[in-house]
Amino acid sequence: MSVFIVAEIGQAHDGSLGILHSYVDAVAGTGVDAIKFQTHIANAESSIHEPFRVKFSYEDETRFDYWKRMEFSLPQWKEIKQHCDDKKIMFLSTPFSNAAVDLLEEVGVTKYKVGSGEVNNFLLLEKIAKTGKNIILSSGMSSFQELDEAVEFLQLYNNKFSILQCSTQYPTLPENSGLNIIMEMKKKYNCPIGLSDHSGTIYPSIAAVALGAELIEVHTVFDKRMFGPDTSSSLTIDCLKQLVDGVRFVEVSLFSTVDKNDNSQYQELKKIFEKSLAVNKDLPAGYKLTFDDLEAKKPFGYGIQSKRYKEVIGKRLKYKKNKYDFLNMKDIL
Repeated sequence: MSVFIVAEIGQAHDGSLGILHSYVDAVAGTGVDAIKFQTHIANAESSIHEPFRVKFSYEDETRFDYWKRMEFSLPQWKEIKQHCDDKKIMFLSTPFSNAAVDLLEEVGVTKYKVGSGEVNNFLLLEKIAKTGKNIILSSGMSSFQELDEAVEFLQLYNNKFSILQCSTQYPTLPENSGLNIIMEMKKKYNCPIGLSDHSGTIYPSIAAVALGAELIEVHTVFDKRMFGPDTSSSLTIDCLKQLVDGVRFVEVSLFSTVDKNDNSQYQELKKIFEKSLAVNKDLPAGYKLTFDDLEAKKPFGYGIQSKRYKEVIGKRLKYKKNKYDFLNMKDIL
């Protein structure tokens, strides 16, 4: 099964519908499987009392104002979904409220991504689970105990789900990527396991695929100098394409077997690159050969096979040999 790769736009569009559609066009050319957005309905998910990054932009007085600016209407979301369909890339979005789930159901989303801050929000989990659709669960801020509880809760509804190892650090440092957790999750949960990476590089995702990850999610942005809460932890479009190429290369390598017992395909090359024994100086007939008299020269087959050098040490030459002449068994007494 091919690794499922998701490009997360998040708020990289900065509330601009035009920029958002530009991302659809750009990301569709990278080869990812899905493009993911975030569906915010400020009044349903937040309040003016939200403390996180209260004043973090020139445009927004509060974080609540920011969420308001990130909203799109139902008709606009339907246009976004249609654009993704036209580009043959799966439309995904993370809802941050039950109201957002209702909106996405009208849009026609085919599966849901649950953000790491919602793992303990069983109200939202039930709302999503009742749609019967597949769920991708991010684990960034969750302990294993919390994750166990969420998994047990979702299992009541029989939805298919997958879990992403995720570190809620922007950007994520190498020592905090938690690649070891991928292996733990694969043993612990009977579902596909992947990585949601915020390092801003391609490296953890490539490594995760080598460790058996079946899903990869990364943020993407046109330029890391753009404004936005996730730009430092995002890949540029060119890096996203490089990541996709790397993942596809690695997965082919992982699922293709090479028989190290059969080297028949190299027989002609072995004749070129393997070597034959020779002498490294002028030697008279009757000379008793030592290790220091020997050299190995290309090609194979013009003298004794070089790995058999011990067979000639201590033997005497039947004939005079010039420097770098090949040495054959007929030359030895």
